[in-house]
Amino acid sequence: MSINDWKMDDRPREKMSVSGAASLSDSELLAILINTGTREKSAIDIAREVLARAGNSLNSLTGLSIDRLCSIPGIGQAKASRLLAAFELAVRIQSEPAEPRMRITTSGSVSRIFMPLMRNLEHEECWVLFLNRANKVIAKEKVSIGGISGAVLDPRLILRKAVDKLASAIILIHNHPSGNPMPSEMDRKQTRMLRDAAGLLDIALLDHVIVAGDKYYSFSDEGL
Repeated sequence: MSINDWKMDDRPREKMSVSGAASLSDSELLAILINTGTREKSAIDIAREVLARAGNSLNSLTGLSIDRLCSIPGIGQAKASRLLAAFELAVRIQSEPAEPRMRITTSGSVSRIFMPLMRNLEHEECWVLFLNRANKVIAKEKVSIGGISGAVLDPRLILRKAVDKLASAIILIHNHPSGNPMPSEMDRKQTRMLRDAAGLLDIALLDHVIVAGDKYYSFSDEGL
């Protein structure tokens, strides 16, 4: 039976029109994005399979690649692209500061911005928060991307961006796909290099935060 054969108030779009998006299940919301099913499956059946591929975890949806989505019968390039665009928007909404220029006061403030962006990544990325003298965010920017084993930092690139943005302070953030937030010796070395180079330009490195799944490690909190 296709969705068009269901009772009117059981169809996801009609149900949303009457009761709002919050009344829909996860699979019903995904079915609206998927839009159409196949001869064998409705859009909701396909949506349930998408959720199953992510371990029935909404957080893990952001870790699905376009190839994994396209391996699901009924999902082609167009549907996969639409789903990935929606997942990325959800991540950006979660990580966007509530205020246009949020003031960073703790490592927790940093983790709330970057954990949605980084917790499901299967490779390492390095980001930098650029701050003004009041520790308010001027910008956040990805500065490096690497493989499973790590990402290499270029202090010159980071500091050139900081100077261009008239930043008084910076915070370095990167992720550990392994799920272990403890810094490696290379993490410590790169942190010291960036701190010393930034100091020559009177730019403070306030913290280095490592995100690992739902955990994080703060160099500042640990006195490093």
